[in-house]
Amino acid sequence: MHNLRSQLINNNKAKILLIVLDGVGGIPNNTKTELESAKTPNLDKLAIKSETGCHTPIIHGLTPGSGSAHLSLFGYDPMEFDIGRGVLEALGLDLEIKNTDLAIRGNFATIKKNGAKLIVTDRRAGRIDTKTNERLIKKLSTQIKKIGNYQILFKSGIDHRFVVKIISPNKIDDSNCLIQDTDPQSEGLQPLSAKNLNTKSKALSKIIIKLISSIEVVLKDENKANYALFRGYSTFPGIPTFQDLYGIKAASITTYPMYKGISRLVGMSPLKVDANSIDSQVSVLIKNIDKYDFFYLHIKKTDSYGEDGNFKEKVKVIEKFDKLLPKIKKLNFDVLAITGDHSTPSKMKGHSWHPVPVIIESNNSFKGISKRFTEKECLKGNMGIFEGKYLLNLIFAHGQMLNKFGA
Repeated sequence: MHNLRSQLINNNKAKILLIVLDGVGGIPNNTKTELESAKTPNLDKLAIKSETGCHTPIIHGLTPGSGSAHLSLFGYDPMEFDIGRGVLEALGLDLEIKNTDLAIRGNFATIKKNGAKLIVTDRRAGRIDTKTNERLIKKLSTQIKKIGNYQILFKSGIDHRFVVKIISPNKIDDSNCLIQDTDPQSEGLQPLSAKNLNTKSKALSKIIIKLISSIEVVLKDENKANYALFRGYSTFPGIPTFQDLYGIKAASITTYPMYKGISRLVGMSPLKVDANSIDSQVSVLIKNIDKYDFFYLHIKKTDSYGEDGNFKEKVKVIEKFDKLLPKIKKLNFDVLAITGDHSTPSKMKGHSWHPVPVIIESNNSFKGISKRFTEKECLKGNMGIFEGKYLLNLIFAHGQMLNKFGA
């Protein structure tokens, strides 16, 4: 699909803004979803004059990870480009990843011993603050530098997140990274083993198992963050960039490393945001409006509160964004698209497969169908339900950037 889109592109320098409210979609908690409960006069006004619909991030019934869901929004088939979260987090933290490096996304976690078994009691160690994270990473970095012939590098992320880079003495590729995640994805269970899922991954699997044991020893006296869970083993992938495919100068405005990483991977320039707030992100957008053709602005907290099962706080984030929407509208983008990468219903406390609402405003919008930016209202729209990988087609079409296909 990206190859066909690349062949049809005519870069008329339309100004485009894609806003991703992470995990914004939901399901009714008693009677209403978070979007239905939120007071969103500005989003609702925009929905009335916009084209609406819903997307499924991957395929119907499949619950996506954040990386694959974002690749889909950026126009890449996530079934073709299956990129591990580790490399995305690493790139977002400004770590260089070479073809001898394995990147792993880590969570500090809380475990307790039940006889000989380890039980995960908190997968995020109570969402420890970043300052605590940095102290722990310094502690690990001091005591764990090598496992066998493999060098180990730790890097702090935000809150409970961090990255491990394992530097191999030899070149590695995707076939060496097929290793089971250790995160059981639920409290009350044992951590999974980092076992190799093919023969070529056996050597790295052994190193990771030893590394986890070493981390457990170093953290054994910590109150909350006394363990680490691993997922997203990956090395640097080859992926065509926005500039290569479309000749577009694109920028990202994010506050979390993973999203900075995936935007950098597809050739966007990550812009510096001084504070972890939507207000700061909008200020960066305003400041850089004349420097880029395409902007991707990512808002994280809708997803975080959804994962925590915090319905009220997720609603508040949506309402806060709504109050800032008029300031964004004044920038007069040729195409303004607002959606989520996936649904994170607070009722489910996690990502889900449910359709995600979409609105696209341009001079070419088929408008007047939906009355609000909610799941049910957007399902009434003329875009219907489509796979997320086609969103970029619709955005470019609204910007009149795609030539006619065929005779």
